[in-house]
Amino acid sequence: MAESASDSSRILAEARASLQRQQAGGRRVGGKSIGRRSAELKRLHMARKAARMAFAVMGILFTALVTGLVIDGIGFTGIMVTFFAIVAALALLGTFPRMKVPELGMLNRGDVRSMVARTELWLEAQRPALPAPAVNLIDQIGVQLDGLGLQLEGVDQAEPAVSEVRKLVGEHLPGMVESYRRIPANLRREERDGRSADQQLTDGLGKISAEIDAVTRQLAAGDLDALAVRGRFLDYKYGDGLEQSAPQLTAPKTDA
Repeated sequence: MAESASDSSRILAEARASLQRQQAGGRRVGGKSIGRRSAELKRLHMARKAARMAFAVMGILFTALVTGLVIDGIGFTGIMVTFFAIVAALALLGTFPRMKVPELGMLNRGDVRSMVARTELWLEAQRPALPAPAVNLIDQIGVQLDGLGLQLEGVDQAEPAVSEVRKLVGEHLPGMVESYRRIPANLRREERDGRSADQQLTDGLGKISAEIDAVTRQLAAGDLDALAVRGRFLDYKYGDGLEQSAPQLTAPKTDA
């Protein structure tokens, strides 16, 4: 038990340190990963690409060698054909297949590691469409998801509390972002009930971030009963609550 508590404290400390480094470096740009899990998926994708490229080059060279033995040399023309075939294969296999963004409905599938990785990857793909404050929160949540994922791996996956937390991360969080993305870009800054869709999204992500932090702390404390109760509340607040709070993240109506 003491060892488990020590591991939990270490995980939280690493997550906080990583978050502090990220905030000190400012907003992430480009295709950089928001968390370790999504980075793992990208590395695996690139490793598979590299393997296919290596096999293609070896295949082309082997074909050229066999052809040369059969016809007693391939000559300058054969060498050039082999060279351009290698260049073409590397260019094609280096570009395709592109890494696919997971579909929204597929995020909360598989084990915890896969669920966190897919959610991080999906969130990364949405950043260009989000306002700057929301992007910063997405980066922060990515760090939190790494810590939460590690905590969930040490808990019996059959626990009801784990299922509720998975819904929060794999369904409710991306669902909030998707609700915002469905709003036409020209309407996102228009105020409704005193707040724009941009502001509502940022506030909502801030609350989600706080909930993830609280859930991670409860997991570290091993209080699964309290977490199950909290999970049902979160399911109401961010699950059915997404539709109930949809007016906060839907386009303002305009007169015909």
